[in-house]
Amino acid sequence: MTNDPKRQPIRAAVARTAGQPLQFESATLEAPRDNEVLVRMVATGVCHTDMVIRDQQYKTPLPMILGHEGAGVIEQVGRNVTTVAPGDHVVMAYMYCGLCSPCATGHPAHCANMGPLNFGGGRLDGSSSACCHDGGELHDHFFGQSSFATHAIASELNVVKVPKEVPLELLGPLGCGIQTGAGAVLNAMKVHAGASFAAFGTGAVGLAALMAARVAGATKIIAVDVNSTRLQLALELGATHAINSRETDPVAEIRKITGGGADFTLECSGRAAVLRQAIDSVGLLGTCGIVGATPEGTEASFNVNDVMIPGRRIMGIVQGDVVSRTFIPELIELYRQGRFPFDRLVKFYDFDDVNQAMADSESGVTIKPILRFESAAA
Repeated sequence: MTNDPKRQPIRAAVARTAGQPLQFESATLEAPRDNEVLVRMVATGVCHTDMVIRDQQYKTPLPMILGHEGAGVIEQVGRNVTTVAPGDHVVMAYMYCGLCSPCATGHPAHCANMGPLNFGGGRLDGSSSACCHDGGELHDHFFGQSSFATHAIASELNVVKVPKEVPLELLGPLGCGIQTGAGAVLNAMKVHAGASFAAFGTGAVGLAALMAARVAGATKIIAVDVNSTRLQLALELGATHAINSRETDPVAEIRKITGGGADFTLECSGRAAVLRQAIDSVGLLGTCGIVGATPEGTEASFNVNDVMIPGRRIMGIVQGDVVSRTFIPELIELYRQGRFPFDRLVKFYDFDDVNQAMADSESGVTIKPILRFESAAA
């Protein structure tokens, strides 16, 4: 297969064994199908979910090319593709079917086929684009892209055309982590002017949510974390209050700050104990959103009467419940206006340093790593 002129040679970072570092391998991609595109990668973000799959906290088929915050340049399109063309700059987001009830009603992030399309290791029909250099099986289409490679095959559905005057290497995280936090605030929960909002966890998702709360006009914006450096950054990015939950009971403090409980809270840490705090911090008729990814089978508890009687709402949110094709350009425009400075969250790494970038993300050294490829010139 490696001599097939129709296949694109690539270099990919592959997850082969649960919990082990990614391995760099030579592989190939088949040509894009009728509704697909071939993207030359310029940069890709590293997200917590990449580590979740590497460690098999969510079970997926291995070996697999990970990566799902890709940004690049279209090199080839299938014959039925009409919305992008070779040379276009694109961000790749999550994949969805476009045909189920959630997709048809404007909620593609909650697609009925979200699992197999984003975590199944291939297309919905089970096929994959990638092939090992020796012809062996290699799973791809992680979030419809598998961007930890020099090239990726994506669908026309999950590529978003972006302006060429904005640095393309910066934009990949808008396709997952950043849109998840911002979308949860602006789209799913609809935080409004004058509201109170608290984010539990100040990683990329939580900080994006805090910045979005400021855009929405929330007047009490509360950051909760155990990392004092990140709490300071949260204050610089628009938080009005910062709570170190190792030093202070966040539930009591939020109730004190807001006069009874926040209108909105967002659990971004993926920890069941923190989710309980986020629920208990909500005021009358308030909403707690959940975006933190937990290991499969994780359960959490709450006092039923303390949810029912005050009319609290608990909302599961995937990808901010956004339509990426319209929401990502909105975030880019907010960034250009200086109202959404997500560039302050990022640190760039060479693609070869993917395992170090993952380690730095897990240790808290880096909020949002972005891998740059040698072919980054557009």
